[in-house]
Amino acid sequence: MLRGALRELTIGDPAELATDIGPVIDDEARTRLEAHVAQLQAKHRVERLPLPAAAAAGTFVAPTLIEIDSLAALEREVFGPVLHVLRYQRAGLGALIDAINAGGYGLTFGVHSRIDETIDFVAARIRAGNLYVNRNMIGAVVGVQPFGGLGLSGTGPKAGGPLMLPRLRRAAQAPLPAGTAPASLGVLQAWARTSGRSTLAEHCAALAKATPLGAELTLPGPTGESNRLRFVPRGRALCLAADDDELLRQLAAALACGNGAVLCAPGAEALRQSLPAELRLLVMATPDAATAAADVALAVPAQAVALRRLLAAREGARIRVVTPQGGDYPAEALLIEQTMTVNTAAAGGNASLMTLAPA
Repeated sequence: MLRGALRELTIGDPAELATDIGPVIDDEARTRLEAHVAQLQAKHRVERLPLPAAAAAGTFVAPTLIEIDSLAALEREVFGPVLHVLRYQRAGLGALIDAINAGGYGLTFGVHSRIDETIDFVAARIRAGNLYVNRNMIGAVVGVQPFGGLGLSGTGPKAGGPLMLPRLRRAAQAPLPAGTAPASLGVLQAWARTSGRSTLAEHCAALAKATPLGAELTLPGPTGESNRLRFVPRGRALCLAADDDELLRQLAAALACGNGAVLCAPGAEALRQSLPAELRLLVMATPDAATAAADVALAVPAQAVALRRLLAAREGARIRVVTPQGGDYPAEALLIEQTMTVNTAAAGGNASLMTLAPA
């Protein structure tokens, strides 16, 4: 079916309604794509649609279908009319999702399935900013599918969502919905209380009431489509501070948003060892921030500039450095905004319509 669909495509001037695929953005992009196809062509099955005479000039790339046997064949983002097909065993779906996440890119992800368990499994595991279920993966609409990725595909808030305009105001934080505090924050709070750290215990209690973790906003959309904006953990937070009290405040902020943590400070390992066993599973310690594996970083203002320069020099995705605002580390920086768009009609209809009260 894919090969048949490939042969039906029309390449040409994008101003024409009959055109399916136009040129890529510039000659550099075209050269990069052609080099990628040529490299894979030596080891993999490749099928290409011949370019028509009208596409002889310009930066057109022939639509290409490539069967690969491993995600290792993809070394970077391939942004063009090139579709890679990888067959996998159902039992290996989890490992496949993990391999996709390890690639570092996380803009959009699509899944087609009528099995709710499969959809839930994939949606909970994938690291991407926009999830599409049983529909295409293009055409995000402002206010309906807030758009933005993570990792190598972006680090900031989404464009076109309900939180976008409040964030454009100077020194303002967007109002976030209330979520559910994770059990790990409660463990830290109990430990703080029994170890005589009453201020930390009170801070944990305040974070538990304010965390947006797991909260969802229902967004408008057409009939037969469900759109939700949800708040999920960013991953692992690098906590950099000069004293234990600030380090623990950073740890509390990270845990409140469902993240793990890497403590980076003199005596960080000793502090980690003093924590309950449940927390030591989520917390690491390192003397070197330059090599710490993290998805976000927390620092006091005095250390933030140097940390930004240090992290900017590293390979891989850009890591956001977060400083306190009004005394607290903003939860919105420790969470990922994830949009989930579901074509409910493809699964037999939108059941929510049956629960609507009569006008």
